[in-house]
Amino acid sequence: EDPSLEKHFKGHRDAVTSVDFSRAKKQLVSGSMDSSLMIWSMKPQMRAYRFVGHKDAVLCVQFSPSGHLVASGSRDKTVRLWIPSIKGESTVFKAHTGTVRSVHFSSDGQSLVTASDDKTVKVWTVHRQKFLFSLSQHINWVRCARFSPDGRLIVSSSDDKTVKLWDKTSRECIHSFCEHGGFVNHVDFHPSGNCIAAGGTDSTVKLWDVRMNRLLQHYQGNSVVNSLSFHPSGNYLVTASSDSTLKILDLLEGRLLYTLHGHQGPATCVAFSRDGDYFASGGSDEQVMVWKTNFDTDYSDVMKPQKYGSSVDGTHGTGSEMDCGSHHKKTKTQDSGRTHEQQEEETSLANTLEHIMGQLDVLTQTVSILEQRLTLTEDKLKECLENQQKIIQNKTN
Repeated sequence: EDPSLEKHFKGHRDAVTSVDFSRAKKQLVSGSMDSSLMIWSMKPQMRAYRFVGHKDAVLCVQFSPSGHLVASGSRDKTVRLWIPSIKGESTVFKAHTGTVRSVHFSSDGQSLVTASDDKTVKVWTVHRQKFLFSLSQHINWVRCARFSPDGRLIVSSSDDKTVKLWDKTSRECIHSFCEHGGFVNHVDFHPSGNCIAAGGTDSTVKLWDVRMNRLLQHYQGNSVVNSLSFHPSGNYLVTASSDSTLKILDLLEGRLLYTLHGHQGPATCVAFSRDGDYFASGGSDEQVMVWKTNFDTDYSDVMKPQKYGSSVDGTHGTGSEMDCGSHHKKTKTQDSGRTHEQQEEETSLANTLEHIMGQLDVLTQTVSILEQRLTLTEDKLKECLENQQKIIQNKTN
């Protein structure tokens, strides 16, 4: 069955720049050139929230792994962390000396990586937004930065036409991929962490093995690739292009599966939900669209090395091998020796732990909000006192 358009959301007053699903698929966040974020409910008849605070275009948004926080980056050079509730409270910090184009949480939710027009990639703690370190070997705007699933690597893409791979511990650039012929708009890790995909203004999508630092697949399209997202199974990749289309690539067979038309004008962003059942897209037409994936739901095939031929619709595979490893369902042999009760107990414990971590996120964020308010109040009090002293001095004189 083909992917189908489930719903579309209207509310932004300018181009949509970024979209992301919450972990439980209950909410969807979008950022826009209209300087706002919107949180959309996936439940019918539930109203959307508009978050206002940034003083310029919001270029990137992402839910934390727990779903209890949302990070946003803006042309106003700041990053904000929001509690996605009706109040829409946030803390703000000056992250860069240029536009912030990318924000991304580590999979444990403890760190945040940001990328900017100031040519740097920066890493921060989520709690108290403490600056940790900067990565600065790019020689042009950095469009995108992502943590690897295990948090040990960072990948970044830039207008200097390179994709750089960094070791988080040593803070060294361990490899530069220079095969792109234009600005590299978007980059992301395969769910296995073993390969990366990048798309850019040269209308290509390229996949590299990060263990061997070699090109695995190359897709030549007809238009600028603005954004891409891996399906959680690792078997598919969706792209958003300036020709208004979304394209779904089958990575196992190295071919284009679907070309989807929905947006009027460039499709600017795209993202799969955490379980892969849905994907969302945004465009310069101010619309957010939610699509039902409708793929075969059995993702148990492990990616096997195989050769690829060319595909349709102006998109071609390279004839190289693909072996990224894949997230797949546990087989019966893997589960033997563990009872159903033990599995349920482990799942329950994991869910409880995740809930506690999420609550901790909210608590820390609330404390940070109060601290920022306290600082503002103190500053106002100082200002008032200084003004009073000036008035008294003037009267005395």
